[in-house]
Amino acid sequence: MCAASASSERRSEVQRQKGVMKKYVRESSVKRLRSASVVSSDPSSQNGEADTENMNKTDRPFMTIQRNDSSDNLVFHMKNGIRSIKYKPVDYQQLYALTEAKKLASASTELKIRKAVQTSKISKEQTLIKQHKQVWWQEHQRLNEVRCKMECEIKSFLNEENIGNECLSDLLNFERELAEQWCIYLENVIHPIQQLREDLKYRLHPISQCSHSQSEFNSVKVLEEVDSVKKQLKAVFERLSLEQQKIENNLSEWSVQILDHSSEEGINLLSELPMEFETLECPYSDLKSSILNEFCSFTEKYQKKLQDFDLQLEDVYRNFQLSDEDHWIFQAVLDQYPGDLCGRRTLYLDMLQRYFPRKSRHDLVEHEKYCDQYRFAKEQRRILISSWNKNRRDFIQKAVLTLAEACAAHEMESTMAKDRKKQQEVCADLKAKVLQWRAHQEEVARLEMEISVRRREKEEEKEKLWKKKELLQREEKKKKIRKYWAEKEQKWQEMEMRDLRRLEELKKLMAEQSVKDRERVKYRQELLEKRLMEKKEVALQEALEEERERRLAALRKQVTIVAQFDPVRMMSDTMASKARMGIGIEEEFILQKPLFTLNTYNEQQDDGTCSLEARNRGHLSVSYSSFQSSHTWDAQQPARKIVFLPLDSQQWLSKSPLERT
Repeated sequence: MCAASASSERRSEVQRQKGVMKKYVRESSVKRLRSASVVSSDPSSQNGEADTENMNKTDRPFMTIQRNDSSDNLVFHMKNGIRSIKYKPVDYQQLYALTEAKKLASASTELKIRKAVQTSKISKEQTLIKQHKQVWWQEHQRLNEVRCKMECEIKSFLNEENIGNECLSDLLNFERELAEQWCIYLENVIHPIQQLREDLKYRLHPISQCSHSQSEFNSVKVLEEVDSVKKQLKAVFERLSLEQQKIENNLSEWSVQILDHSSEEGINLLSELPMEFETLECPYSDLKSSILNEFCSFTEKYQKKLQDFDLQLEDVYRNFQLSDEDHWIFQAVLDQYPGDLCGRRTLYLDMLQRYFPRKSRHDLVEHEKYCDQYRFAKEQRRILISSWNKNRRDFIQKAVLTLAEACAAHEMESTMAKDRKKQQEVCADLKAKVLQWRAHQEEVARLEMEISVRRREKEEEKEKLWKKKELLQREEKKKKIRKYWAEKEQKWQEMEMRDLRRLEELKKLMAEQSVKDRERVKYRQELLEKRLMEKKEVALQEALEEERERRLAALRKQVTIVAQFDPVRMMSDTMASKARMGIGIEEEFILQKPLFTLNTYNEQQDDGTCSLEARNRGHLSVSYSSFQSSHTWDAQQPARKIVFLPLDSQQWLSKSPLERT
């Protein structure tokens, strides 16, 4: 078996090499013929063809080709221009036409694909723009409501009761100055531009008629005026942009100073001692020092955590991919889209790509990640400060209570010397309470730190799960697409099978209908022949009737009375009477029996249905045959006796065959 398989593989390899060799010989011969024709027509192109042939030889893959004498002879014949029956000339015009047709078909297909892709992109873009419009409209309504609310608050703040305030009066004066400057700007800049525009429209109107030289002069003058206005507007806009930049820088500096001042106040608030500890007096210095030390350690822990959060915020802010202004735009775009909006992330990322076309989606996603980290750290810092304020208030209250108890205990100790020991025990208890409270505070701080760490881990895990979920959703979408195409292919196959079955049914029905049509044509042909026969019979009957009438007329003519009046002949015997009486007639031979017997049927044995069935054979689908079959008598019953009544011959011939019977 192995030897047989090896031999078959060797045989197939040899055949494949022979086929490759034949194809190569055919292509090389065609190329040589083309090069020979080109060389014969244009000798200057021999070097180029030789270079091309050398390039083709160098580009060919390595293969082992078995040559034989017959192929070498064929190549030699083709080189020398000798024709062979194995090779035919190539119709290059037809090949070029086929190539052009294929190119046009592929180009049209590519154009259709591009149109479909462009249509899908446009529909997706329109859907996104529609969703953006809905969000913009909601944001516009919200901003209008906020603007109306702020205007009402400003009006209520700037009422007549607050007129005497110096700051409010400065604001009102500044507002009036701005209104005056705006009026001056409208009068000096906007109104002249509008007048110039109207003047240009009037000059360019087709109804105005003037000479060519005058029009050239006016156009040059108008262009000079427009250039001067452009220069003035450019200078005005540059000055306004500088003022705007200066005001924005001042506002940013003030905002930075306010933020620094607030942060410094927070740091100072953390570092300074509360006023309650300074005003309260404690007779026990160690108790007060322990409370102060506890407060300092408590504050140092929060300061350290706050510094860690500040460093974290600085690191995250340092990694921002956008500038401050771009970050403000980024945050404003994110605030436009509510959190409960379906497809919120897709929408605001699309809008951010429109706002920042030079930024890639990866950069925007990275900036979004850093913004989330910055927001989380800021929220943790705020929670830390709020918890510190709460714990500080609780600590101060407990410390005040502790110091008040210590003062009361000291007074009782001074007044009651006997109760000194008890007072010491109270102090010890208070110290133990403070230590216990310290332990509780440390535990609370540790738990809060663990909670924050767990929340951070939870957020990271949530982000990982979201990414995994997104990957799973993509895989699910791919599976759905595959399933959709499989179902569509199955539907196509079912439709094709249904169409094939319907086609076969129609073919079968058409075949049956063709058989019925042939039978109907045959029946109608027979009916036509029958009618023709009936017509012929009627014509024959008419001819016979005419012949009969003619013979009857001749007979009448023969029997007409032509004899003369002869009373003797009238009174004498006739030949018939003589014959009856036997006068003058020879005796005749009387036949006594028949010459031969006939075996036939009589009137009782006649079956009236046989002739009817023979006449109606092949006509059962006609109403006349159904009528005849319904009026046919039973064959076993005795046949009806047909009585012929004496009728006139013309009246009998005019009746139908059924009426004749």
